[in-house]
Amino acid sequence: MDKKTLLVAKDIDKRFGITHAVDNVSLTIAAGEIRGLIGENGSGKSTFCQMLCGIYTIGGGTFTLDGNELHIKNQVEANNEGIAIIVQEMGTLSGLTVAENIFLGHEEPYMHYGVKDTHAMNREAQRLLDEYGFGRIKAGAMIDQYNFEDRKLVEIVKATYMKPKILVIDETTTALSQNGRLELYKIMDAVRADGRSVIFISHDLGEVLAHTDTVSILRDGEYIDTVVTADVTEDDLKRLMVGREIGSAYYRTDYGQPVSDEVVLSAKGVTVPGEISDVTFDLRRGEILGFGGLSECGMHEVGKAIFGASWDREGSVTLADGTAINDIPTAIKHSVAYTSKDRDNESIILNESIRNNVVLPSLDDLANHKLLSGRKLTRFAKEHADNMQTKMQGVNQFVSDLSGGNKQKVVLARWLGKGSDILVLDSPTRGIDVKVKQAIYALMAEMKQQGKSIIMISEEIPELLGMSDRIFVMKDGRINGEFMRDPALSEEDLIAKMV
Repeated sequence: MDKKTLLVAKDIDKRFGITHAVDNVSLTIAAGEIRGLIGENGSGKSTFCQMLCGIYTIGGGTFTLDGNELHIKNQVEANNEGIAIIVQEMGTLSGLTVAENIFLGHEEPYMHYGVKDTHAMNREAQRLLDEYGFGRIKAGAMIDQYNFEDRKLVEIVKATYMKPKILVIDETTTALSQNGRLELYKIMDAVRADGRSVIFISHDLGEVLAHTDTVSILRDGEYIDTVVTADVTEDDLKRLMVGREIGSAYYRTDYGQPVSDEVVLSAKGVTVPGEISDVTFDLRRGEILGFGGLSECGMHEVGKAIFGASWDREGSVTLADGTAINDIPTAIKHSVAYTSKDRDNESIILNESIRNNVVLPSLDDLANHKLLSGRKLTRFAKEHADNMQTKMQGVNQFVSDLSGGNKQKVVLARWLGKGSDILVLDSPTRGIDVKVKQAIYALMAEMKQQGKSIIMISEEIPELLGMSDRIFVMKDGRINGEFMRDPALSEEDLIAKMV
């Protein structure tokens, strides 16, 4: 028997200036269905869902939920209609407690004569956190005490505790460890079993195939097709996304190539209290050095510590000429670059233009007798943003208007423009579609050939195996294993040192 139709999107349309972000998209989702929504960066999938959820106003067309046409003006109204979203980037608000974030916009049950019953709110929030298996997160604590992943777990609770009819998951898994992903998959399955529906956006096509019933594809804002998951392969999805065959050779194919003995950076006894302990290694010229591990292993803190971004760091980080890297300005001045996993908060300035983001670390280089030419800055930014094939209206467009993948291109354009010789890349392909991911891997291989050195921190084991000359596995804040590039090296070898 055919399932009941739950959501109908008819001729949904949205423009941002001259950009037609969503072009008359129509699709239907059944009750009790997990619908994958895929496409290249800038294909319109997030914009489509953000209109459904009240983040953007609808440019044209209608959404109908359970037979009722929607007229949603904001996220709170969407929640009240039974629609919730977990966004790709940070969706919690600093300066509030965990409980205040969970119940934001829905505080009425905890208000008595205009006074908030904080104790009751915290008690209910903690009950929910415990029920979800996230009990180590404390309801009364400030959200700022928690890392990016834990804040995502709070968002999951916030989006799902009211049992929405439609749950939108927008690239959320890229922020989660394997354990966090497993918890999210369980929640998706529970939503489906309850006769409600999930719209699942992910660039991990293997993940899409494993956890959806059907998949809809957008390309350049237009609807392409909807397919039954069981009937297609990853290659089929790639072809539908980009409109042509795309090669599968993402990773390097070279093995046994010697790496230079020239050391460009040395870390000795690097320690950040409560995060990492006694991390010691040398980075060589032309080397891609991978760091991997499970959640809370400390690998992300290693990247910050190397860049001088950890104020309480102990130990030393020195360059070949003896320069000590103890702060960010020194790192940038001496050709060290860093991209954070938490892109929106630590790698870019959202409410600034693409131009101002790209030129920021290069201002001293671009100045002429301490004077800056606006035309020169624009030309510089356009050159490097275009080199990364950034989908944009122009370099004066705000970064906040870009898709997640195009934001990442701006981050990389910034450091490529600077010409940095040492790059610390934390989760460099997070939220990146298959075609751009392939281009970034090719770019990394090219930089290696130019003699640039890369520290790549990644939660994706195939990425570590495919791109690294050497891999350090972190566990409990320490290096727990070292592996050299080898075609016989397997995922199981790395996992054995992670757990």
